[in-house]
Amino acid sequence: MRRRERLDAYLDERGLAAVWFARPNGFAWLTGGDNVVDASDDAGIAAAGYDGDDLRVLTTNIEADRLAAEELPADAAVESYPWHETDLVDALAARSPTPAAADVDVPGFERANATALRQPLADADVEAYRALGADAAAAVESACRGLSPGTSERAAAAELTGRLADADVRAPVVLVGGAERVRRYRHFTPTDAELGAYALVSVTASRGGLFASLTRTVRFDAPDWYDDRWRASARVASTALAATRSVGRAGGTAADVFARIRDAYAETGFRGEWRRHHQGGAAGFDGREWVATPGSGERVHLPMGYAWNPTVRGTKTEDTWLVTDDGFECLTAGDVERERVPAVDADASLAHALAIQR
Repeated sequence: MRRRERLDAYLDERGLAAVWFARPNGFAWLTGGDNVVDASDDAGIAAAGYDGDDLRVLTTNIEADRLAAEELPADAAVESYPWHETDLVDALAARSPTPAAADVDVPGFERANATALRQPLADADVEAYRALGADAAAAVESACRGLSPGTSERAAAAELTGRLADADVRAPVVLVGGAERVRRYRHFTPTDAELGAYALVSVTASRGGLFASLTRTVRFDAPDWYDDRWRASARVASTALAATRSVGRAGGTAADVFARIRDAYAETGFRGEWRRHHQGGAAGFDGREWVATPGSGERVHLPMGYAWNPTVRGTKTEDTWLVTDDGFECLTAGDVERERVPAVDADASLAHALAIQR
């Protein structure tokens, strides 16, 4: 279903005259453009709206010409307001037809559920996702090949961020953990510690509103236990992917996939390990459109991006995959050598790229 068809259905179902997106991922989903100037703000400098007929963009007089020339499709009607007289929220409240919804808080508006509108992915989204995944994986793997045991986590993160920026990719998440810290923490925010025997590098990359996540292991002299734990995490991930397709075909929920994940941990000898870190979920116009939990009621859509990220005591598996009725495509495949790991109860044999051997 095309965007406008989804939006028409959304407006009809809720009896709305318009829906607006000011958050960067919602703005990008609707327009294909970027409304970010200050990345620390939840909302961008413009809102994109649809009223059943036209695509409208509302922004300040500072930004209107640039957005029209560089960020927006030709059919977008750009409206501006004087930057010194009001702000975006008040301008929306004053200028939008009502009743209306928005993905930011606007007095008198409903809150738009943008996540539901963005699932499943459209054909154009898939093509852009492939390009993002390939560029992100190439940048991350290139940076990883230049690391050494004496590299600090912060230096590695800086190199990763720079390589991604050179590929026109933003990195809202860059985690680098050396051998000592990854065994203690699941979110290894970079410090001055040296990488040591091995390191985990986890990145969420973004471009055009889409998000792709991947983790790579850089091994120098990894511990003897590493391979067994990595294979366990990879087996959980392959089980999650196989379950995603079968559950999606059946119209099931994230909780159904999570149940398979929990069983896979037990089958690999790491019962209860899932409690130490979230396992991932659907990906697309957010790093995770939703994160699976034991009680998740979110529907599993196909085709859709999925980034499952099991962890087992110092190891982690993560790539972003396109899952369809027909199969699986690793969007962040890169070019490192891959090991094929069977799922616990899979209907397919799946591969993960995790180790860059040195």
